[in-house]
Amino acid sequence: MIITNRITACGLLLVLLLAGGCATLPENYDRPITYAYTDTDGTLFGKAKSDEKAAHPGESGFMLLVNGLDAFVARAVLSDYAERSIDVQYFLIYNDKVAMLFIDRLLKAADRGVRVRLLVDDINLGGRDLGAAVLDSHPNMQVRIFNPFSRKATRFRQFFTRYGSVTRRMHNKSFTVDNQVAILGGRNIGDEYFAADPAVAFSDLDVLAIGPIVQEVSNAFDLYWNDELAYPAIALRGTPPTATEIKRLREELDTYVAQQENSPYLQALQEAALSKEIREKKVRYNWGKAEVLYDHPDKIEHDFDKEELHIAPKVGAYMDSAEQEIIIFTPYFVPTRSGVKYLKELRKKGVQIRILTNSLASTNHFYVHAGYAKHRKELLRAGVELYEVNTKLLQENREGENVDYGKKKTVLHAKSFVFDRQKVFIGSLNFDPRSVYHNTEIGMVFSSEQIANGLAEWFDQNIARVAFRLAVESNEKGYEKIVWHGFEEGQEVSYNKDPHTGFWLRSFVGFLSFLPIDSQL
Repeated sequence: MIITNRITACGLLLVLLLAGGCATLPENYDRPITYAYTDTDGTLFGKAKSDEKAAHPGESGFMLLVNGLDAFVARAVLSDYAERSIDVQYFLIYNDKVAMLFIDRLLKAADRGVRVRLLVDDINLGGRDLGAAVLDSHPNMQVRIFNPFSRKATRFRQFFTRYGSVTRRMHNKSFTVDNQVAILGGRNIGDEYFAADPAVAFSDLDVLAIGPIVQEVSNAFDLYWNDELAYPAIALRGTPPTATEIKRLREELDTYVAQQENSPYLQALQEAALSKEIREKKVRYNWGKAEVLYDHPDKIEHDFDKEELHIAPKVGAYMDSAEQEIIIFTPYFVPTRSGVKYLKELRKKGVQIRILTNSLASTNHFYVHAGYAKHRKELLRAGVELYEVNTKLLQENREGENVDYGKKKTVLHAKSFVFDRQKVFIGSLNFDPRSVYHNTEIGMVFSSEQIANGLAEWFDQNIARVAFRLAVESNEKGYEKIVWHGFEEGQEVSYNKDPHTGFWLRSFVGFLSFLPIDSQL
């Protein structure tokens, strides 16, 4: 009887889960095909830096956005002075302070007559259809949701019934104004990415680009914008918002933004380094050749072996061409067996490989750490240099964020590669199977010895201040173990286990490392 009841309960659960398999997405809706404007040379940003552009034919200009305040200032200024168009593509847009300020800038641009196209992945938009539809109802603003969940079944259920579909996401991040200026990098739109979260600070990196490379960013955006997986927000909701709903949400946003006018965060933005450079007209670019690399949106709907749709082989070509050194910044490092083999082959060619990633204490996804930790010894034995964020020291040495929000947990979130101190990749791509096989990504490779050397020299001079260096050492019995070497309070320290973590967390991550889950991380 007990067995029968258990079978019945399991059967009922299966029926409930499978019921979501019939969930459908809307059909027969209007989705006009549109493209980036190409006649924008006469705009403010089209005419900006005209002398420098003329002096560097065929090249593009680049500026790194290292700290969160500068990264928000750049997006705000570009929005405020946009004349024709703003194209926005993000994996995550949260419902917090930064997101509200960001959306407010887009709406104000739309109010001026600027065409705004906003493309967002659906992973964190549950319960927010009304807000998206209100934005989509603006005559100068269109909002599309990429690879949406059905609104006729719970999201939780669809993770089972649509596994392999809704589990593959658009992870791209780009921001383009007037088809003249573009920002690519690792930041989503939320407080922790822009120095506005009192609890967590993400150490991230974007590149702002001008010149011919911007058209390549726009081409990538148009490809996703016009893809069949990009659904208009109003179509997903089913009915357009009423005039009352539009008025209420806009008034709520206006009230919230007005309340922030004298806040410490907005004051910090006004005092940010980039704000001062803009006011004093001291913004400088480095010039060089560039290429935009990205996954085709069809990647989500095809098997993993369709490598012609993937960004990874394109990035791999740059890694293969490295002759002396590769420096990798990646928050989520899950090399898998094939990745370990590949890195070992690069080492045999004499290429120095140095990798900075999150420690177990600093990561915001501890289960991802399980897919990395089990490969550490083999990589270290092969001569791959591994560094893990010392979250205490990285917080002490954060620069450019001149506002005190109290004690933060600092998480590495930048995704960048430096090749032979000559070329740099910056984008949304993590060094893990989820980025390589499951999600779609975008990034930019550009030639700039000054920027590449700057990132490499930062690594040389600061890595001991912000990270632990891992080493494989043997005890008197010949047993190998990993030791973490670093500095704290000005003194050298060493740890024989993941620093600043508890027994239960280490034990659970150790357990996860035995499970065959690497391909999903």
